[in-house]
Amino acid sequence: MKTYELNVNGHLIKAQFDEQNIQNIFIPLLKKWTQMQKEKNQRLLILLAASPGTGKTTLSLFLEYLSQNISNVTPLQALGMDGFHRYQDYLDTHYIIKDQQKICMKDVKGCPETFDVDRLINKIKDMQTNDIDFPIYDRVLHNPVEDQIHICQKIVLLEGNYLLLNEEKWKDIHTLFDDSLFIEAPIQELKKRLIQRKMMGGIPYHLAKQFYENSDGVNVKRVLNHSLPAHIHLYENHHIYTQK
Repeated sequence: MKTYELNVNGHLIKAQFDEQNIQNIFIPLLKKWTQMQKEKNQRLLILLAASPGTGKTTLSLFLEYLSQNISNVTPLQALGMDGFHRYQDYLDTHYIIKDQQKICMKDVKGCPETFDVDRLINKIKDMQTNDIDFPIYDRVLHNPVEDQIHICQKIVLLEGNYLLLNEEKWKDIHTLFDDSLFIEAPIQELKKRLIQRKMMGGIPYHLAKQFYENSDGVNVKRVLNHSLPAHIHLYENHHIYTQK
């Protein structure tokens, strides 16, 4: 394993990747997308979907880093769909119906219903042929911040939990992309990571576990059980990837 320093929305994180994975999976993917973009002769869009806790943001940023630091591949630009969260004041005043109960959106923030999927789709369509600005999600403000990333590269990779979700409004998103990648991981490992993530934010174990059972865990199962097949399916376990 080699450690890399990546920039996640202005915060530097350290991530480890296996050299065999880099040589046998990631670099071949970058070469494949480079060839696809040359043949298409316009912007190539790649979709990366995975459940919470899978490390999809870290992987997407690593692929961006790798594409900029090896020869004979076209640099790609990595983006996340979290900038399409509904604003907090919207979540505070709107509801979903779940199991015949009315639930405030703020209590299930992060589930598919709390994203502005129509706006996301329009943005994806716009970036197919245009250089545009893209929002990010600010975890300090707990809100999206508009126009933070300027999209200008020939290859763009968009990552998110629900980009392959086989549900109304979401299920046709994959048709807007030229290639798709899905990452699967053991559900018990995801549970452990997501609880630890909450605890790192200062939340005690019993509340972190409760949040997982009520929110994160529900979203994990929804992604794993209700996603459309991707062109490329990777299985990740303890940061080692295998191709299915």
